[in-house]
Amino acid sequence: MSDSRSRRIGKELADVRRDTEAGIQVWTVNESDISWLKGMFKGPPDTAYEGGYFVVDVEIPIDYPFRPPKMKFDTKIYHPNISSQTGAICLDILKDQWSPVYTVKSALISLQSLLCTPEPSNPQDAQVAQVYLQNYEQFIHTAKEWVRLYAQPPSFINVEEASDAYNGIDPKIIQNLKNFGFDQNVIIQALSKENIKSQEDVDNYPNGINGVLDLLLH
Repeated sequence: MSDSRSRRIGKELADVRRDTEAGIQVWTVNESDISWLKGMFKGPPDTAYEGGYFVVDVEIPIDYPFRPPKMKFDTKIYHPNISSQTGAICLDILKDQWSPVYTVKSALISLQSLLCTPEPSNPQDAQVAQVYLQNYEQFIHTAKEWVRLYAQPPSFINVEEASDAYNGIDPKIIQNLKNFGFDQNVIIQALSKENIKSQEDVDNYPNGINGVLDLLLH
């Protein structure tokens, strides 16, 4: 990854971690490759998607931010502008209306807003759009049912008990380190001893993630 793109994504990830009000989470799939991200947000209140947690796959192109990130929903969702089969999205800022001033966070916020205001006249999923226009009650019922079936909180999400259960450590850090094969209790004990609670703490630890891995190995 180019240095300028790496710096840009690094700044964006840091901004997401600082902005606790937006309700947006973004994390790397592979710590060594920040061109592949996952984003997540909650379904907007007073919509059929309320209570759901929606994960979005994010691929950063080589010439980002001059081209938009490639995004698709990992979470199955019943919506006229999102494919119920592939998660592909019909949203102008992810296409010709993209601007370099936008960020991954702002794109995810736009997706969250799209759940509030579907546009069935410009659908990604024509069948869902047809139901939306011809039988709105059925659309709402199906959308809510899909939330119940497919949009429950991921296992690593910081729900009410997670902070206490993980001794205040960000659950995404726990999950990332578990992916390396470390036991959860060992992770919590070692990170608590070093007062590592957030991704910023990991970044600031000597040698960053490699230093944390070395800590867990000894």
